[in-house]
Amino acid sequence: MVTKDTLFRPTKQETKADTTNRTAREIIRSEAEARESKTATLRAARMEKEAAQAALPKAGKPAKKMATPTGD
Repeated sequence: MVTKDTLFRPTKQETKADTTNRTAREIIRSEAEARESKTATLRAARMEKEAAQAALPKAGKPAKKMATPTGD
């Protein structure tokens, strides 16, 4: 039986290209996973910080002192 694998043998260059392609895709995938993990961690930290800040009572602006007229 003739199949594309038995009829067309991959050349040495194609095999190297396939290896390079697979390795590059693995690197890209692992970098994307690391980026997504870091983003999730930072997002959780930000949400926690915002929740803590929202729980604190807001300090109002201090009242401005009225200028007292001086009698010249």
